[in-house]
Amino acid sequence: MTTVSKGTAVVTGASTGIGAVYADRLARRGYDLILVARNRERLDALASRLSKQTDRSVEVLAADLGSKAGVRQIEALLRSDARITLLVNNAGVGATAPLLQSDVDKMEEMIDLNVTALTRLTYAAVPGFVERGGGTVINIASIVGFRPEILNGVYGATKAYVVGFSQSLLHELADKNIRIQAVCPGAIATEFWPIAGTPVDAFPPELVMTAEDLVDAALAGLDQNEFVTVPSLEDANDWHAFEAARQNLSMDKISRREPARRFNVGEVVAA
Repeated sequence: MTTVSKGTAVVTGASTGIGAVYADRLARRGYDLILVARNRERLDALASRLSKQTDRSVEVLAADLGSKAGVRQIEALLRSDARITLLVNNAGVGATAPLLQSDVDKMEEMIDLNVTALTRLTYAAVPGFVERGGGTVINIASIVGFRPEILNGVYGATKAYVVGFSQSLLHELADKNIRIQAVCPGAIATEFWPIAGTPVDAFPPELVMTAEDLVDAALAGLDQNEFVTVPSLEDANDWHAFEAARQNLSMDKISRREPARRFNVGEVVAA
């Protein structure tokens, strides 16, 4: 059992599923925990189990990150608690219905949680990490972050934001000793699916990973200094090729004074 603390990890959406597994694994790695979710009863039960099994300090905060008040509560914690060394932005919600069958108000709520809350919590945590000389941000994205046509488009767009935001953090904080990881799961066997509108058993079993395997793979990716971790991707070179193609779109190719010649803009047509 690890006795030396690695600091305190804040895990959002921690009461069940991926967040609860992160809490378990991080406690066993030597982190004290602050667990955030709406369901206080589930949080208390998880905290009691983990504190007994790991001897780590486990605190709980019941907060709704879909509300401004809940976000402000956790922002204040992240700004003020110098024990915090790791933030897992896991809280989120999904959808599977296409645009014509979706409620736009629900889509806005999804953006508030998946994008706005994640952004504000990261902004609250990172300055303290920099001041203290290091820290880690793990953002839970999705494979739909780069394949948004698979599910609901707004959900895919929120996860594309998470990947893009994480890429910007990696670039901006490169010399600050801050580790950034974007985790991109496929289908995971959690309560996400019935809430999103599609039961998980609608997928072939060979496409569905357990939350335990997902988190173990993601943490192994973190140990290997991966920036983007796709737990199901067998050959990491596939991602490297994808990223290389993106990087090949350099500024001198995509931002120029004249339109590309292929558009024939400005050519004089003879009378």
